[in-house]
Amino acid sequence: MKKIFLPLVLSLMFVLTACGGGGGPSTTIDVTFAEFTFTPAEFTIPAGQEITVKTKNDGAVIHEFVIMKLGETVGDDFGDEDEGNIYWEVETDAGGSGTATFTAPTEPGVYQVVCGTEGHFVAGMVGKLTVVAP
Repeated sequence: MKKIFLPLVLSLMFVLTACGGGGGPSTTIDVTFAEFTFTPAEFTIPAGQEITVKTKNDGAVIHEFVIMKLGETVGDDFGDEDEGNIYWEVETDAGGSGTATFTAPTEPGVYQVVCGTEGHFVAGMVGKLTVVAP
């Protein structure tokens, strides 16, 4: 039994590591939108690198992926007063998908991610983008 168990565990560890199970920074963000969630809701990227964002909208309405500037957060609701505090954003139509790129902030830290569609922030459509030194 021990002879079978050890190779099985080692194989599983190898597969998880190969699939990104290490949780390190990535230059690709794959995110799915639905009412009222981002899946996944947390992302880690390297500072100053070009980042590719692949979106898929499984929801019934347009969704936005809005990254706020470092230290800026949305108040009670996302609105016009937040527009000047946006670092980068992309939107995807209902049932659609897309790919876009941006340059990651050069300053490491935690950035708030929200959906800018009216009412979605209040409904809990928020995420977290962690920028780490490369």
